[in-house]
Amino acid sequence: MTPRLPRLPMLLSGYLATEMLAPFFASFLIINSVFFLVRLIPFLNVVLDLGIGGTDFIRLFSYLFPNMFLYSMPMAVMLGVIIAFTRLSADNEILALKAGGISLYHTMPALIIVTLGISLLTAYCSVTLIPAGETAMKQLMLQLVREKISKGIQERQFTDSLGDIVIHVEHIEKQSGEWQKVWVSDKRNQDQPTITMADTGRMEIHDATMQISLILHNGSLHRPAESKSQIIAFERYQVNIPVQIPTIIDGDDLTKLSARAMTMDQLQESAHQLGRDTHGGRNRLIHYHKRLALPAGCFILGLLGLPLGLQSGPGRRAGGIPLGLTAFVSYYILFTLVKNIAESSSMPIWMLLWTPNIILLGATLYCIRQVTNEKVLIPDVVMQMSTVLNNKCFLPLMRLSSKLIPRQKIEKTIPPATSCEISILLDDTIHGDIHNRIYHLPGCTFYDCNQCTLEFKTIELAQAAGLSPCKLCRKSSPTSPSTQTT
Repeated sequence: MTPRLPRLPMLLSGYLATEMLAPFFASFLIINSVFFLVRLIPFLNVVLDLGIGGTDFIRLFSYLFPNMFLYSMPMAVMLGVIIAFTRLSADNEILALKAGGISLYHTMPALIIVTLGISLLTAYCSVTLIPAGETAMKQLMLQLVREKISKGIQERQFTDSLGDIVIHVEHIEKQSGEWQKVWVSDKRNQDQPTITMADTGRMEIHDATMQISLILHNGSLHRPAESKSQIIAFERYQVNIPVQIPTIIDGDDLTKLSARAMTMDQLQESAHQLGRDTHGGRNRLIHYHKRLALPAGCFILGLLGLPLGLQSGPGRRAGGIPLGLTAFVSYYILFTLVKNIAESSSMPIWMLLWTPNIILLGATLYCIRQVTNEKVLIPDVVMQMSTVLNNKCFLPLMRLSSKLIPRQKIEKTIPPATSCEISILLDDTIHGDIHNRIYHLPGCTFYDCNQCTLEFKTIELAQAAGLSPCKLCRKSSPTSPSTQTT
């Protein structure tokens, strides 16, 4: 008979999921609002030139949101997890779970389900919605260009919306859109305009090249000059006009199929055609691996929120959010660095772009292990080195700077401290560090550290208070300064 597996505590998982999703949606809304304002600036010129209405404006920016979600979702899920576990730790709910025999590993299923679901949504945005949004945005922009030019040409009105070309049409057929009695003045790259008159004509817009063609039939072309004029009769005459409306938005040319608008299969095919070792081929492969690596990084950042959120507690300052933002910024700085290296070197692209995820995964697993074992995230060796560096370097510099500042200026700006405000530990006593639960003997390197706030007359009193000697004091042969008084 096979052993029966324990049921997943659905009540606990549902409670934790609710605690994580509420701050996730709040962070997601705030972050995307900021990203929206940042992305709005490059589009203002295009919006004003095209005269985009409210409906088209909403459509245009809806195509931009998938690209913003690729960066806002990882930050939002990490902040959501950090805020959730910070509140649970500050309200002693984590302590209550441990007292009830529930370890932190029991909270992992809810955390994994939430972060994995958000990571899959990020992957869907990265792989499917971003190229679809880029393609739809190009089509919408070309449609707006066509509508602007078509609506600008009216019967019996001079139209100068095409720059140095002025068009006058006597009549426009409503069904076919064909022009009757066309007059065109072309002043491009010349002082005197070239006048073209035709019986009929029409306008064609080429989406691929963003170029307008005026097709004129049965007319004449007049080129004036100082000495003589030139008149040319024609049956068919075509005038090509480049579109003057901006076609480059946020560094992306609407007239070309960019890598961001390609699907995953198109990126692979384009890289194979251009050559995987060429600059264009490596650019396609970088976009291919980027769409897969960033959603994976979203999942790892969500897991990292667990140990960072548990750094707060009753009586302790919540430092999870600053640490989380530092980890987020460091991850994307490293990702940008390896991306630039991949563009300019011949190293394998998959190895470079997945290196930040590997480093972040190792740091996340280490932090989770330290938290579940109720150990500090930063090793004692690093803490001791930072304390030594602070005592040997920063404190002398601060004392030196305080001596260089005139005493009168200090007395004017800072009132003198009273005796109750000064806390000085006496020499030749046992100095205790309540945070690390250790004490230091006279002569120890950390004897005057800033974290020491207690003093004892004897070693026995320090040990009775639950403190143990530091590593340096264990090696020495301590003597109890029992003759001193506090």
